[in-house]
Amino acid sequence: MTASAMAMADESGRLVKRTAMMTIAVACLVLGIKYAAYAVTGSVALFSDALESIVNVVAGVIALWAVSVSYKPADVDHPYGHTKAEYFSAVVEGVLIVVAALVILREAYGAFFVPRALDAPFLGMAISGGATLINLFWALYLLRKGSEHRSPALDADGRHIMADVVTSVGVLAGLGIASVTGWGFLDPALAALVALNILREGWKVVAASLSGLMDQALDPSDDTRVREIISASAQGAIEVHDVRSRTAGRAVFIEFHLVVPSDMRVADAHTICDRIEDRLQEAFAGARVLIHVEPEGEAKQVGVPVL
Repeated sequence: MTASAMAMADESGRLVKRTAMMTIAVACLVLGIKYAAYAVTGSVALFSDALESIVNVVAGVIALWAVSVSYKPADVDHPYGHTKAEYFSAVVEGVLIVVAALVILREAYGAFFVPRALDAPFLGMAISGGATLINLFWALYLLRKGSEHRSPALDADGRHIMADVVTSVGVLAGLGIASVTGWGFLDPALAALVALNILREGWKVVAASLSGLMDQALDPSDDTRVREIISASAQGAIEVHDVRSRTAGRAVFIEFHLVVPSDMRVADAHTICDRIEDRLQEAFAGARVLIHVEPEGEAKQVGVPVL
């Protein structure tokens, strides 16, 4: 990796860590506000909303740990780096989501058979609405930063908080109906729906993380971009074949075979490799590129054409 690429990676690491720490602070603030909404109303649905915020706080702490580990440089025991640590954060977050959903379902079950009138429902809804707006803005920010820095931990946090926003809106709408109509059963019913939605989001977070742990390839659009860059940068070579890629957290690994004329000097072949590697690293920050140089007798005529 070039010095400029390493500097960019270090700066990215600092930004991601700061974002992870801010996520914990925002989650604590939202938890306090949502608990206040529950304390004012006694609503099981608002209790379930507050409980999910506890998961956000714990998940934020785990994400900060995972991000800190993932930016450690490669060492003897981990020659490919530590970037997969962020996937473990997302898996743990998914498990916590499932636990929270089960607790909510238990509370909703008891309240369904013994419904109670809500205290100051509109005040509680206003308080919860403020917390929901904070979550909305922060979720959008996390999703943008997760995409910019290819961070599974930030992306998982953003998706989870956005799901929290959706469920909060549903809870507020339902509580409004319950307050106007007097249908007390809506409160535990809404809590149960929140739990089921949390389970769905938890599964999505875990599934995405497991794909990363299994060395999932780049998505089709990025894979096409890789091939276009190689094709446009491999002048002097005969062909490129067996292009493969995988992701490990924010890290991208790309490898392929480069076929050159049999009489080409090693220095000239190395120049071509450097040119391709530089272009790929410009497009995919910090990409690890492995190129296997072969003589023209190894050409397969089925790979990436050289422009």
